[in-house]
Amino acid sequence: METKAAVNMLSALGHEGRLAIFRLLVKAGPEGIAAGEIARTLDVLPNSLSANLNVLSHAGLIASRREGRSIIYSADYDAMSGMLGFLMEDCCNGAPEICAPLDSILARAKACAPDSTC
Repeated sequence: METKAAVNMLSALGHEGRLAIFRLLVKAGPEGIAAGEIARTLDVLPNSLSANLNVLSHAGLIASRREGRSIIYSADYDAMSGMLGFLMEDCCNGAPEICAPLDSILARAKACAPDSTC
């Protein structure tokens, strides 16, 4: 991952509302959640939700698809794994006692890709 992409992702997540949305979508899994349900769950106004979803989408952290009249949003697990991997690239000079727990987290994130089960 390039530094510019990581900065865009981290910047998008550096907002309380967007971080809450992203965490909700990560928790929901690959099937995602309809925009209306996100708004109800997080008690967010539709215009604020729309703006925050747009920022997360442009950062490459979420994807959307239309199902009937609803737009379903889901976390992009590949992007999330890439960002986590970027942050851990030179983890503690390879010290296994420090990096092992982080490697485990990264492996679990990679296992949540849309074509697998978490």
